[in-house]
Amino acid sequence: MTATTHKPPTRRAFSRLLRDVRGCNLCAEKLPLGPRPVVKGTPSARIMIVGQAPGTKVHQSGVPWDDASGRRLRDWLDLDDGTFYDEDLIAIVPMGFCYPGANPKGGDNPPRPECAPLWHPPLRGALPHIELTLLVGQYAQRWYLKGRMKKTMTETVRSFRDYLPEFLPTPHPSWRTTAWQNKNPWFEAEIVPDMRRRVHELIAKGPARFEMGPAS
Repeated sequence: MTATTHKPPTRRAFSRLLRDVRGCNLCAEKLPLGPRPVVKGTPSARIMIVGQAPGTKVHQSGVPWDDASGRRLRDWLDLDDGTFYDEDLIAIVPMGFCYPGANPKGGDNPPRPECAPLWHPPLRGALPHIELTLLVGQYAQRWYLKGRMKKTMTETVRSFRDYLPEFLPTPHPSWRTTAWQNKNPWFEAEIVPDMRRRVHELIAKGPARFEMGPAS
């Protein structure tokens, strides 16, 4: 399956793009639980959240961030479930759309490398009103910041102002982040309040007005 270059979407074109993503089976033979791409959003969204890849619970439910990591992320953002999952406000586009399998050393495997180059450009192009992209974890930061990253994820997150207003890097909110936050209290003290303020200001603006053009 190959992605095409998508112009600003018509109603049908955007629905077709999401259908193509959700129907992707490019690396099916490499996925232990099979393909089940998870993505949410509409062209009215002002915020995009780019995480890593679904875990087993999200694979089962089909709901992004439907796990302990998601609860911590929503706590960082101070958002209830209804607002967080309002796809007219927030688009959720992971680096890998399917569960990549367990890593023998613990945790999950990295996101499949096929997803981002195939689907992120057309999806990002079909979300014309994104004003802030949260880069949650090192995989999202490597893809979107490229050579602008610092030497470590910690340095990148601490230098978050270097990437504003377009991007805001954060650690991944997994259970492993508890120890990281204890060592880096500045994240909770400085970055979380700033991130909440920016996110809430954009949400207060409501969905962007977007004429999707004729149904063609």
